[in-house]
Amino acid sequence: MNSRTLLISFLILFNIVLDQVSKIWVRTEVAFESRTELLGKYLSLHNVENDGAFLGLGGDFSPALKIILLNILPIVVLGLVLVHIFRNKSLDHPSIIGFSCIIGGGIANIYDRIRYGSVTDFLHIDLGGVFRTGIFNLADVSVMVGMGCLLLSSFKNKKKHKKSLE
Repeated sequence: MNSRTLLISFLILFNIVLDQVSKIWVRTEVAFESRTELLGKYLSLHNVENDGAFLGLGGDFSPALKIILLNILPIVVLGLVLVHIFRNKSLDHPSIIGFSCIIGGGIANIYDRIRYGSVTDFLHIDLGGVFRTGIFNLADVSVMVGMGCLLLSSFKNKKKHKKSLE
């Protein structure tokens, strides 16, 4: 196994394990539907179950639609992305890291949906004004970090491409 394959595998597994360990801790140590301030009102710890997707969207879908949109479709998309990062040898490091984080976070949340029927969410940020999040988990953080890496890579590559045209 080459170093690129090891990096991808490690990052995906790391994101899954980090998320699952944190959720196990929350399920066993934090009272269900509780709220505990960690950094005043700015960061709080909860224990809620989300049977939808991002911010609970789709929670009121029929069971069949939930299976299709929240389990099957994401599995297909994550599988295609996984094939893409293993096959596309021209991806830069930020893209590899980004896609690996997205896959790891996605797998972790899909695992919860399949095993528990919902996803455990437990962190909430409230910096006042417009910067207030929904309740989220570390898999969600992995996906957001992954998106940030892909954006960074996109801007870097756009700059390089623009310079090469000059």
